[in-house]
Amino acid sequence: MALDGIVTRAIVHELQAFTGARIGKIYQPSTHDLIFILRGFGGGKLLLSANPTYPRLHLTERSSLNPSDAPMFCMLLRKHCEGGTIESITQVGMERIIHISIKSRDELGDLSAKTIIIELMGRHSNIILTDQATGTIIDGIHHVTPSISSYRVVMPGVSYTEPPQQHKLNPLAVGKEQFVQLIAAAEEAALLEGAEEESEPEEVIEGELANLLKSLEEQPADGSGGPSPSGNPVGWMVHAFSGMSPLIAGEIMLRFKESGGAYDGPFGEDFPLRLWEAFDTVMEPVRACRFTPVAGPSSKGKMIFSAVPLLQIQENAKPYSSISECMEDYYGDKAERDTVKQRVSDLIRFLGNERSKNIKKLTNLKKDLDEAQDAERYRIWGELLFASLHAVSKGDKSASLVNYYDENQAEIVIPLDPLLSPSDNAQRYFKRYNKYKNSLRVIDEQLTRTHEEIAYMESLLQQLAHASLHDIEEIRDELVTQGYLRDRSKKTKKKKKSAKPILQVFTSSEGIDIYVGKNNLQNEYVTNRLASPNDTWLHTKDIPGSHVVIRSEQFGDATLEEAAQLAAFFSQAKQSSSVPVDCTLIRYVRKPSGSKPGFVIYDHQKTLFVTPDEDLIRRLPSSYK
Repeated sequence: MALDGIVTRAIVHELQAFTGARIGKIYQPSTHDLIFILRGFGGGKLLLSANPTYPRLHLTERSSLNPSDAPMFCMLLRKHCEGGTIESITQVGMERIIHISIKSRDELGDLSAKTIIIELMGRHSNIILTDQATGTIIDGIHHVTPSISSYRVVMPGVSYTEPPQQHKLNPLAVGKEQFVQLIAAAEEAALLEGAEEESEPEEVIEGELANLLKSLEEQPADGSGGPSPSGNPVGWMVHAFSGMSPLIAGEIMLRFKESGGAYDGPFGEDFPLRLWEAFDTVMEPVRACRFTPVAGPSSKGKMIFSAVPLLQIQENAKPYSSISECMEDYYGDKAERDTVKQRVSDLIRFLGNERSKNIKKLTNLKKDLDEAQDAERYRIWGELLFASLHAVSKGDKSASLVNYYDENQAEIVIPLDPLLSPSDNAQRYFKRYNKYKNSLRVIDEQLTRTHEEIAYMESLLQQLAHASLHDIEEIRDELVTQGYLRDRSKKTKKKKKSAKPILQVFTSSEGIDIYVGKNNLQNEYVTNRLASPNDTWLHTKDIPGSHVVIRSEQFGDATLEEAAQLAAFFSQAKQSSSVPVDCTLIRYVRKPSGSKPGFVIYDHQKTLFVTPDEDLIRRLPSSYK
């Protein structure tokens, strides 16, 4: 995990500026995330996330869509913390645990003190509200029952218990002499452990019982009990020091080697002092809270970030002015995208199957069309047989007749059924002619409809690629309305839905609003109801994508370029270059009667060519309206 004790220390240091700030509003946009609106000291939005994959705490500028009905935990925090003052923000040692102390007035006007505990520990992450006076848990964003954990319970009314102690050393409190002694002690302990393993005791305890006994043993707080420092220095540092991630331990070893430290495995005399020097160069700015956040690709191509400079990032290192800015850029919308992927998997599978079925149907229709193209030949055969009944006898397998429809009056051989009379053979060809003639009309209709179905499925798949959690439900409701899916909420009382969808609105560099539709409901509202006749409408040319509207009659080239960027970015051609984007006035855009949701036709357009720039899109301010 990139978020270690050092990054946590950087976050807490940055948030000290908000000690004394007031908590204005509290929102819970998703199951794991909370947003605190801070008032005073410049203000800001604080994101608290107990996401099991991306737990984090930092200031954010990202707009989020909040549910109309706040979840219970959010309501509880509003009751106890809204209007309260942040007294302190502290880190527990070098652990990924942060305490935010808040003082506020209760319903009776009396002062009360609460603590919000943020535990950033992977899948065990949690946000817990406690009463300072009693240490009792008021509630947690994730409940932990006795059936889940026998060590501690996170439920209302239970005394708060810290996560299990790892008995590691604080790397910021270790000096040179102690560091050298730790290496010696750990090396000796590793040798003794190796000797004990070689002795092979008579009875060896294995399995779950062995793991239980090992967990009950208190780890010595001297760095021993783990890997040998000489054999595995990275593993030893991670084992010995609190808040030390493999990333930082690897950075220390890289600096050790860069400084000329001789390390090829065996324990040498200069090894402890050389390792200390590398260790201290990393820890010294952390002790002094001099953080210079950076992100970029490692030597293996994996994106990493840190609160201190890294030699591991050789090229394309991106510096940041704050750790919050760094984390905001690094995490982006990863957490939401992962949640969306889980929620849309069934829809993607359904739409993919529907698209495949229609492509197969299209192939079959084209075969039928090729056969039906012979309809005119059957009419000619029937008429030639009727004109020459005297020249054909029952029992003939074919008839060679003059083709009066041919300019050269060439003979034509017509296949016959010997069991039928010449007249019945002619009638059979006329029936076949009428059948294919009628089917041509049906096939043409089916081809048009099938092409529309494929385009519709592809547009929905593109919309799901950019969908937020709110957008997913609108797309699902659309599929129910169109008859593709059954309404799963028929048995439950459905809430009255607002006729106006919530839209993401970007602000151009010229201060003009640019509306973006993320699904067909939003596209139709933006284009057909919200926009004025002289507003400018944009859409990728012949590529599924969002409807984009510039809500102004007057704007410069910068706004037009940014709107085209948005149209290309929120389309199926997001990863392409020189994407064609058509733009025209709303007055020239219309929806054909009976067409699929989101489908429009337009004219008087001009085409721009843009290459989607994600950094530019991220820089544009946005909100939800």
